[in-house]
Amino acid sequence: MATERFGTDVCVVGAGPAGLVLALLLLKSGVRVTVVERDRAHRREFRGEILQPGAMALLDRLGVLAGARARGAHEHARFRLVENERVLLDIDYRALPAPHNHLLSVPQAHVLDELLLHCGKFEGFRHLDGRRAGALLRDGPRVAGIAADGPSGPCEVTARVVVGADGRFSKVRRLAGIEAGRTEAFDLDVLWFKVPAPPGGPAPGAVRDVRVFRAGDSPVLAYESWPDRVQIGWTLPHGGYRDVAAEGIGRVRERLARAVPPHADAIMEHVTSLRDLTLLDVFSGRADRWADDGLVLIGDAAHTHSPIGAQGINLAVQDAAVLHPLLVESLATGDASAAFLGRFEAVRAPDIAAVMRMQALQSKAMLSTGALATRVRPALAGVLRHTPLYPKVLRRIAYGNPGVRIAEECFV
Repeated sequence: MATERFGTDVCVVGAGPAGLVLALLLLKSGVRVTVVERDRAHRREFRGEILQPGAMALLDRLGVLAGARARGAHEHARFRLVENERVLLDIDYRALPAPHNHLLSVPQAHVLDELLLHCGKFEGFRHLDGRRAGALLRDGPRVAGIAADGPSGPCEVTARVVVGADGRFSKVRRLAGIEAGRTEAFDLDVLWFKVPAPPGGPAPGAVRDVRVFRAGDSPVLAYESWPDRVQIGWTLPHGGYRDVAAEGIGRVRERLARAVPPHADAIMEHVTSLRDLTLLDVFSGRADRWADDGLVLIGDAAHTHSPIGAQGINLAVQDAAVLHPLLVESLATGDASAAFLGRFEAVRAPDIAAVMRMQALQSKAMLSTGALATRVRPALAGVLRHTPLYPKVLRRIAYGNPGVRIAEECFV
């Protein structure tokens, strides 16, 4: 089969939140963009569903949020930490300014479909799905595009800048010879699964929340997922899945039912095999460098985080907003050197470091075990709620860096 050849200004590898938000921002700035994505029609399962207010505000500004919500979503007003039916920590997002004073559980496919719809309105947009990146094209030492292949056949995309937005196991990063910088900062893994939500939906006047249940040594995250499911994440010691699997599905089901009493019946009925559970290997990482000549990494390809605190999409969208004006300037000046593109890392690195510190504290506060932690946690949680630190913590979790904005002055 003949190789198709395309030319573009920016080739984005990866059609996740980071890649598609960046593509839309660039398209609005008159830049030609080709997005290369290995999957077709979002067929893979997405676990990241929670939008923080910071991401919602930026997506709203782009005109994307309303359409994504209209496809189906649930608002969650609170984040709660519960231990033996006692609420230890109650973070109320309604204390934040409207209209983004809540968490939003929205299937990631809804957000991606809406972003693709908006990108598709621009003549300079090309979406090559079902194409897996296999090699970087080079002009001397400079990255000048990518070669990809898939059911539709091989293709080559030449570009002035290539953006690796292809996730925490980034192929682009690996092809560029950039180390992932993986660290085992979080001593846990997560088993994800979904069960039907209680019939009839929430009681009148009830407030949806995202909840962490602490019972025994395995905290469990649970929240209602659109349309009528409950997303559950069971935390395990890092590398501990083999021991869990050895117990057999009956024992696993019993442990989960005890840990999450509101959903015990659904777990007992619908978790029938270990195949119903998806293991997430939790680790943190920061790539050794985020840029080479003609190449820049963004989102999980540049920095990987724990699912604790639901920061993934927030960071991805803000990354795109920060990188956008830098790429516009790069194209205008013709400077796509590693030194120039590396300014993205210099600007963004402090925000990423702050999130990693926050996640480490959250992990210790919510997931630590032992007699001392069990005794101290309720007292600390009660004190925190009434100190000036509480609103600062809430704003940091909700907004990330509140100074990140969309550079609309770059739009044409």
